[in-house]
Amino acid sequence: MYDDVIVLFNKGRLSTENSPSAKELFDRSHYGVLLSDGRVELSMLETVYLLEKKRISVVDGRNKHISVREMERKASKESDFWLRYAVFRDFRNRGYVIKTALKFGADFRVYDKGIKPGQDHAKWVIFPVKESEKMTWQDFAAKNRVAHSTKKRLLIAVVDDECDVSYWESRWLRP
Repeated sequence: MYDDVIVLFNKGRLSTENSPSAKELFDRSHYGVLLSDGRVELSMLETVYLLEKKRISVVDGRNKHISVREMERKASKESDFWLRYAVFRDFRNRGYVIKTALKFGADFRVYDKGIKPGQDHAKWVIFPVKESEKMTWQDFAAKNRVAHSTKKRLLIAVVDDECDVSYWESRWLRP
């Protein structure tokens, strides 16, 4: 279906060609950001995931194919890539649409199943944490405030050493 989608990796940016397959990848699966010229810009997380699933091919500026392992090496230079990727992959594998939430002060926002970005608001904001990481009450309260102020539920995604993810939901309740 999307196996003919070619992604160009150039100067740290990842974007598709302007093609019906690339537009379909964006429209149906909600990967990336649609640019004004019809190309789709992908994140490192999305690119590694789609490469692993064999849904795209990635080439460099000389039209040389980049393997999954090479892309993973490049991506792992991003701060906490593997922590964030474990959460991203888990949600995508479960059929959810997961997007960045940097403008909300969180790592991710996740839409309920069947909801498209722009059709309705995301249900959760997500903060991935390592299982071995300690979180202070001030950190927890700050994360709760972000979720409350954006009218979303807070999910703390706890990632263990095997990259398995457990989720803890927190929300404000009025007695």
